[in-house]
Amino acid sequence: MDSPTHVQEHISTILKHEQDFLARRTPNERMGDSFAAFIGSLSFVSIHLIGLLFWVLINTAHSGFVSHFDPFPFSLLGTCLSFEAILIASFILMRQARLARRADERDHLMLQILLLTEKEITAVVGMNREIASQLGLIKVAKDKEIEELGKRTSIDDVAQTIQDNLS
Repeated sequence: MDSPTHVQEHISTILKHEQDFLARRTPNERMGDSFAAFIGSLSFVSIHLIGLLFWVLINTAHSGFVSHFDPFPFSLLGTCLSFEAILIASFILMRQARLARRADERDHLMLQILLLTEKEITAVVGMNREIASQLGLIKVAKDKEIEELGKRTSIDDVAQTIQDNLS
C-alpha cells in the first residue's frame, strides 16, 4: 500500500481534530445541535406552515364539531409562537457560542503554526545567506532585504504596530 501523501495526512489530521471537537460535546450540546439542525431545515418550516394553517382553520371554520379555542386575532397562537421564538433563539445562540469556541481553537492553532513557520523560514533564510556566502554569491549574501528577512520577527512588535495603526 502506498504511503499517504502530505495532503492526505493533513486532511486526516483536520478530520481528526474536527471529530475530536464533536466528540467532546456534552449531551446537552449534542441535543442543542440536533434541535438547531432541525430548526434550520425545510421540514421545520413545512411543519409550522401546516400547523399554522390547521390552527387558523380550526379557529375560523364554521363547524359544529370543533369549538373555537383561540378565536381571531389568535392571541393564544401569538403567545405560543412567542414562547417558541425564545426557545429557538436560545438554541441558535448556544450553537453559535459553541461554534465560536471552535473558531477560537482553530485561530489559536493557526497562530501557533504561523509562528512556527515564521521561525523556520527565518532559519532557512539565514542558512541560504550562509550558503550564498560560501559559494561566493556576495551580492545575494549581502542583500539588505534578504538580510532583513533573515532576522527574527517580534510578533509582539508587529501586533503593537497593527494596533497603533488601527487606532
